[in-house]
Amino acid sequence: MNTAYELATCPVCDSPDDDEVASREAISRELEELWEFHIRRLRPGTPPRFLMDRVVFSQDPPIRLSRCRECGSIYRNPRERSRDLVDLYAGEALDQGVLKGLFEAQKRSYGRQARRLTRLVGHAGRALEIGSYVGAFQAAAKAKGWVVDGVDVNPAAVAFAREAGFRVFEGEITDAPMEPPYDAVVIWNCFDQLPNPREVVRAARDRLRSGGHIAIRVPSGEFYVRYRRRLEGPGRSFARAALAHNNLLGFPYRTGYTAASLARLLQEAGFESVRVVGDNLVPIADRWTLPWARLEEPVVKQILATIERRERAPWLEVYARAPSAG
Repeated sequence: MNTAYELATCPVCDSPDDDEVASREAISRELEELWEFHIRRLRPGTPPRFLMDRVVFSQDPPIRLSRCRECGSIYRNPRERSRDLVDLYAGEALDQGVLKGLFEAQKRSYGRQARRLTRLVGHAGRALEIGSYVGAFQAAAKAKGWVVDGVDVNPAAVAFAREAGFRVFEGEITDAPMEPPYDAVVIWNCFDQLPNPREVVRAARDRLRSGGHIAIRVPSGEFYVRYRRRLEGPGRSFARAALAHNNLLGFPYRTGYTAASLARLLQEAGFESVRVVGDNLVPIADRWTLPWARLEEPVVKQILATIERRERAPWLEVYARAPSAG
């Protein structure tokens, strides 16, 4: 598919005023570093399909990254046309073996999100997951007493999750039911890639009961900018490891939010009581990762968890509540 591009404004505040964060040449250098970083840590003969979402990503690399002068969000400018982006993810071929591996690995890590959501809401209930993919969160949440519907644009992912016994709708959030309303809407894995985040947040609000909750997980644009500046300094090795182990080197995302810009987006859609939790990317080491690299990843992430908390963390989880009736 030939991707078409268009000039962009900020996806959060629609401001056209931006500063360049990284040029095409700078992104190319980061991608070279990303390949070098992971190839040193993988066993010889690693099958290409296991490089997906580690050094190979669904979208092409950014042509240019911008930072909004008004709200601080990071975004591609120019960016891929919205319809092309949806078609890309819908048409992506998915290996069944990889999907099974992802399901098992993600189900374990999603236990934390299921626990946090239950504590926040105060009880298990009905939820809708946008970008449910293989159904891993649905499985983790089910173990905590939740009933979770999913919606995903990729037919193969939808079929995989349905075969695992989960209720999943094919399409976008507008293809999910309005009634009965949900206790929570969660978007763990795809909010940073959405072409229309403001519309999705409003659609999520329409599907929530009075006082229902939304939870969004995104890579931090602020962390990326701060650590990429360190790639040339004395702390270069740790900065590169911090970015690479969090899938931030080369920034394979459409938008990099800050805690403040994501809170702004939610509040403008009518949400309140925004809470931010800082985190790292889920573990990416697998059976193809060399033993010393398997030890390195949790050490780097533990250091980051100690020194970069909440809004300064590489990944952000933001929770908010819809107003209660009356």
